[in-house]
Amino acid sequence: MPTLTDLVAYCDQRTHRAAFKDAPAAFNGLQVSNSGRVTKIGAAVDAGVIPFQKAAAAGIDFLIVHHGMYWDMPRPLTGPVYDRVATLIRADCALYSSHLPLDAHPELGNNALLARQLGLAPTRTWLPNDGGPIGVIAAHTSPRAALRAKLESLYPRFTAIEYGSTTPAEIAFCSGSGNSAIAALTATGCDTLITGELREEHFNFAQEQKLNLYLCGHYATEVHAVRALAAELSAKFNLPWEFIATENPL
Repeated sequence: MPTLTDLVAYCDQRTHRAAFKDAPAAFNGLQVSNSGRVTKIGAAVDAGVIPFQKAAAAGIDFLIVHHGMYWDMPRPLTGPVYDRVATLIRADCALYSSHLPLDAHPELGNNALLARQLGLAPTRTWLPNDGGPIGVIAAHTSPRAALRAKLESLYPRFTAIEYGSTTPAEIAFCSGSGNSAIAALTATGCDTLITGELREEHFNFAQEQKLNLYLCGHYATEVHAVRALAAELSAKFNLPWEFIATENPL
């Protein structure tokens, strides 16, 4: 039976955790330990009381999340913060978080998997970061109407803002929030971005800069990498795995 140490070591190596610069509060890696025994792997986008309760009910004792617990720490272990930690400890469930490393990964990353979901192969990267670039850009030859129809079928809360080319030659991908990425888009020579969410003022930006912006939801664009890592761990260590979905509409 594999141990917690085995799974953490594999995740750290596979995601290049030590080499990747992220926000300090992301605290990538093992965030909560357990007794050392792992029998079932789980994957979820967000840390939270409800995902933790669902994981515990499913018998998961190693849970991978994209958004970990420590963004607004330190905080007293009271109220919902206590409930989060207590739920994990009572279930003997370890928590492993991987933020930007799981956006950027060339095989397991959200951006690479978003491209492949559309049948596209990344040809270059963008959004440089210490440890490696975060986003990918893929060549594209179809009319944007076909692209839009495909995205509408995949993402129920999809929004399109279309002021760029009617047949984009390339598509840039930035999962989750595209707010910090959109200013860098024009420098790539690409006029079409698939992302999770943007701010209100980016509508005018798209008009002025002649861009196509496709918003698929922050949560919805970041389910892919945690699933992929959990599935790979499952195959590697011969353990069952389960995705813990939530009703996040954002």
